[in-house]
This record gives sequence, structure tokens and C-alpha cells, in this order.
Amino acid sequence: MRSAELRDGRVFVLRLEEGEVLHEAIESFCREHGVMNATVTAVGGVDAGSRYVSGPTMPIEGRIDPIVCTVDAPSELTGTGTVFPDEDGNPVMHMHGSIGREGRSSTGCFRVGMVVWLVMEVVIREMVGTGPVREVSDPRIDAKLLEIR
Repeated sequence: MRSAELRDGRVFVLRLEEGEVLHEAIESFCREHGVMNATVTAVGGVDAGSRYVSGPTMPIEGRIDPIVCTVDAPSELTGTGTVFPDEDGNPVMHMHGSIGREGRSSTGCFRVGMVVWLVMEVVIREMVGTGPVREVSDPRIDAKLLEIR
């Protein structure tokens, strides 16, 4: 186990509007406000056609590919995640959560295109200090993983 110690910073409350893409809106906001390290929670609606990752495929020749799912109708969403910079200093969100409709739910990672339906409420809690960095650190997957140096 590796760890980094950070302290509480600013707290932001966002209202995302219909049609905005969750990770793009949060990363853009963080970039514009100088937020490099944060925890993020989101609750609201997600539109049909949104995409999320719900599990890896079985490794083939050492490679693990994501299983990308598509939302078929407007659904509820709740998620929690983090924001940490990549090796170029850009904030990158990593959020997992659940979406549901008609009493059924699915859980996954919201990194590939969750589109807001109606409205989404987001709370960003900044953490201040020298923290982790996201970088490509596992050749088996195409994702930037958290690295604590």
C-alpha cells in the first residue's frame, strides 16, 4: 500500500444541464478553477445513449478490454469518484456508481460518456497538497491508473 496525505480545500456545488457529458463537465470545471485533487459525488438523471463501463473482458493475450454498456432510456444516476491530475497536469475524473430505471440497476464506471438528462447535482470537495497522479501504468488496460509516488 502507498498513501498520500492531503487536506481539505474548497467545496463546489454544480448543477449540470441537460446534454452535458458528466466527466467532461467536471474535468473542465476543475481545470478552470485549478482543482487538481478532489472527491466528487453526483446525483441526477442520465439520458438514453449514455455509455458506461461495467466490467472487464476476460484477458486475451494479457490484454483486458472494458465491457461498454449503453443506457436504453432516461435513468437515475448516483456516483462517487475522485479527480487527480494526469502526467501532463490535466484533472482526470474516475467515478463509479449505479444507474437505474423501473426498479432495476446496473453498476459501472462513468468514464466513457454519461450524458445528463434534465439535471444533475454534483459536489466537488477539493483536497490540497501533493497528491497522486494518473498515468498509464499497467500495459494490460487502456486507462490511466492512480499512482502514488
